[in-house]
Amino acid sequence: MRVLVTGAGGRLGTAVGRLFASAGDDVTQAGRADIDLTDPHQVRGGVAAARPDAIVNCAAGNDVDGAEDEPRTALAVNAFGVRMLARAARAAGATLVHYSTDFVFDGKAERPYTEDDVPNPRSVYATSKLLGEWFARGGRHYVLRVESLFGAVGDPGGSVPTRRGTLDRMADALLAGRPVRALADRTVSPTYVEDAARATRALLRAAPPPGLYHCVGSGHATWLTVARTLARHLDVPERLVERSTLADLRLRAARPAYCALSNARLAAAGVPMPAWQDAVARYAARRLGTV
Repeated sequence: MRVLVTGAGGRLGTAVGRLFASAGDDVTQAGRADIDLTDPHQVRGGVAAARPDAIVNCAAGNDVDGAEDEPRTALAVNAFGVRMLARAARAAGATLVHYSTDFVFDGKAERPYTEDDVPNPRSVYATSKLLGEWFARGGRHYVLRVESLFGAVGDPGGSVPTRRGTLDRMADALLAGRPVRALADRTVSPTYVEDAARATRALLRAAPPPGLYHCVGSGHATWLTVARTLARHLDVPERLVERSTLADLRLRAARPAYCALSNARLAAAGVPMPAWQDAVARYAARRLGTV
């Protein structure tokens, strides 16, 4: 399978490119310098040159707070860039995989969101990502909502300090003996980038009906519970994990408080996801160098 990975320099893009290449696929990894989604000529030319069977779009503008002041930038990458990529994918006869986010929901639910729940974005970033979902449709496509990604660029354990996620930064601090603050009022379904990459390839191989799937770790918990679980697996005192709330952070853009996602549709398609606890344990073991 010939695969074009856009946004290949980020956490998810690196994991996807590495996994597909190790599985024997012919992978073209394109960073922003190679294919800038805001440049239609680069998009069309890059796709035509790669002649892909599948395009996995990991490119995104993830500055949630910055998007409130620079909406055009967020829309250019997360929405209109996806539209150009989807058109190029259709012209090439390629399957498009595009990643979205839990932020498309308002966080007012009391049980994990399913793909049938109606989005209600509360920020510019979230709105741009929802538009990207809509633009990705048409032709053969899979929109995969991911959330709370961890596992940074570099080795599989994420020990290289580039493009850190929340859990990566927590692990850095805990291993250095520094306290971390974790949200007691935000519920998430943490997702290991390696698990998301494996699920992406498995989905392309299984070829279920095109559409929207939640690609997240199974189960859910508050960030406070997740951080304490991480501390135990890193063999550091749980007292280093301090409680905080969304109100304490005074963030520029609104965050959904309850953003757990159900991955039952993905499992029904033959692609089950590991429990988030298992993923955190594997990640911690790699950070400790025990696997």
